Amino acid sequence: MPVKLTAPEALSLLPVRGVQLGFAKAYVRKPNRKDVLVITLAEGSRVAGVFTKNRFCAAPVILCKDFLAQKTDIRALLVNTGCANAGTGEDGLNRAEQSCVVLGNLLNINTNQVLPFSTGVILEPLPVDKVIAGLPAAIENLKEDNWLNAAEAIMTTDIVAKGTSRRLMLGGKQVTITGISKGSGMIHPNMATMLGYIATDAAISQDALESIIQYAVNKSFNCITVDGDTSTNDSLIMMATNQAGSAEITEKNTDFTTLRDVLTDVAIELAQAIVRDGEGATKFMTVTVEAGKNETECRKVAYAIAHSPLIKTAFFASDPNLGRILAAIGYAGIDDLDVNALQLYLGDVLVAENGGRAASYREEQGAAIMQESDILVRVVLNRGKENITIWTCDFSYDYVKINADYRS
Repeated sequence: MPVKLTAPEALSLLPVRGVQLGFAKAYVRKPNRKDVLVITLAEGSRVAGVFTKNRFCAAPVILCKDFLAQKTDIRALLVNTGCANAGTGEDGLNRAEQSCVVLGNLLNINTNQVLPFSTGVILEPLPVDKVIAGLPAAIENLKEDNWLNAAEAIMTTDIVAKGTSRRLMLGGKQVTITGISKGSGMIHPNMATMLGYIATDAAISQDALESIIQYAVNKSFNCITVDGDTSTNDSLIMMATNQAGSAEITEKNTDFTTLRDVLTDVAIELAQAIVRDGEGATKFMTVTVEAGKNETECRKVAYAIAHSPLIKTAFFASDPNLGRILAAIGYAGIDDLDVNALQLYLGDVLVAENGGRAASYREEQGAAIMQESDILVRVVLNRGKENITIWTCDFSYDYVKINADYRS
């Protein structure tokens, strides 16, 4: 089961003016499950996206990047689960574009005003006829308050739907933010096998929205990892519909930082939910690396710890075999690291200093912390002023079972 994570209540996911969502059960891969999602946006909405850096990126990712680069007025998003449409070559591009053509015709908008997204099995052709057959039903149930159904419609191996909302006042007007995400395995930054959609009815300039999404993703989805595998389909989309009646926010407005920080908080909550629902996860681990020379070396250490199968399995077993963490720090790639200068903490317990085990550390202290479901691993490098925090989870028997049976 997910680590301290439950699905949101439908009423907790607040409608965003100018956004409607509809779903269908199209049997893309499995029967009787929501697997097609349509999101429509009010005319004049601003949209920004961040995508996977995997060179084998999926066909819908290629189209999304192309359509966004054209600076068109994006009016709809189309998402299918069950098939990633990745590793499918020219045929995959044609199928993805065909789905955009049909949805565009049904909504009376242009093809390049539709952004396509897919998630599921790689190296299989998209059953585009099934996706298209589900579009009328998805359009028929378009509603502003369909966020929970939308969150369920984008799930693959996720156990629970993921979503959150915020409200705030900007310029005397109430602004709403709601976001959903999916992801459970093949999770690693740049970005992770995840889809994320965050919408607000605030008015934001395109440049400000682009700035916000880059800031938010580096504080959230680029700070999570489950298994170190970077997916082919990762996509995060931010949408601003300009329906709240507030003045347009630019990077020079006093409200810019306020809105940026709330949108980032939403992104962090959605990103952490992905880790808490990591395939087979039983522990949620926060890894902080402090007092580094720069962010790059802090990330190297953090991910060396978070990616180590030996560390992740030890946490699953609640075994304080913490020498594995020291080994990971040592091979992280900092050639001039002074191991005698750093400290390692598990929770608030000092585990190692002066190049070895701390004299005050007792294994029963480590064992007690390892029994908890939320665990902090803290490394103090004592080399500078840079800090980084990432989130990961353990490896359990179920991780192997889920991925061994994924296509069955």
